[in-house]
Amino acid sequence: MLDRSPSGALAVALISVTMTMAMTIGRAQAFDEGKYPTTWKGQWVRVVHPEIEIEGAVFQGGFDQTKHWGIEQEAPLTPEYRKVLEDSMKDQAEGGLGNYPNAQCLPSGMPRMMTFGSHEYVITPETTYILLSGSDHLRRIFTDGRDWPQKPQPTYGGYSIGRWIDRDGTGRYNVLLSETRYFKGPRAYDATGLPLAFDNQSIFMERFFMDKDDPDILHDLTTVIDNALTRPWTSDRQFRRVSEKVVQWPETWCQESNANVVIGKENYFLRTDGLLMPTKRNQAAPDLRYFNRLRQ
Repeated sequence: MLDRSPSGALAVALISVTMTMAMTIGRAQAFDEGKYPTTWKGQWVRVVHPEIEIEGAVFQGGFDQTKHWGIEQEAPLTPEYRKVLEDSMKDQAEGGLGNYPNAQCLPSGMPRMMTFGSHEYVITPETTYILLSGSDHLRRIFTDGRDWPQKPQPTYGGYSIGRWIDRDGTGRYNVLLSETRYFKGPRAYDATGLPLAFDNQSIFMERFFMDKDDPDILHDLTTVIDNALTRPWTSDRQFRRVSEKVVQWPETWCQESNANVVIGKENYFLRTDGLLMPTKRNQAAPDLRYFNRLRQ
């Protein structure tokens, strides 16, 4: 006999919902396992080319991993933005920060957020998540067929829409295509201040895929379309799998070791004893008009 009491009806409803959810999850899992890659697991870090060294120090934190950072990246900059880079490097040589916002612990944003630290791919049918160990922490690439938002909110990492393709006709996706737009700044490619256009109208086209000869190498073929460039700029950015089963993940926070203190437009250096030091020759002290002078 069926229990027609309210509690009995609720129990039947809960059982029905549970069975429906289980069937739905089971179908989703079967679908995922059959179509989406399972070989992207683990911890990934950028490929380091040992020949990119200066006096034993690796200066490789550039968009193009095979070249030194800054001018030697040979970015196709317009004359205006070439001068921005030159001025940035000159200011840094004199003790300034130049066009390098990360020195103030601002997020890297794209494309630099994919340069340093380790990261992990979490793949679902609707979204591919890239979990980053640096201060930027997270990227989302939406693969659910959505269009661009009507009222986008610019972010340092931008807004990414992608789709999976089966490059080899095996019945399993093996290439992720992504387009990223809607940025806020300031952003730079590397620590020399290699600039993106200040209008933040950048577009990044990416093609993620595993290396055919080495299953522990993942490519992120990235093309930048930006008003600071005379033409699109493409780099085959590569990441090496450190471990498939990761016990612990590193965590980095710029604020923990940053000694730069920006007051107005001037940068000062914070000593370990808590006192400010100038960073440039003949640099003026900060304006202390609203503070009482210390009495000897």
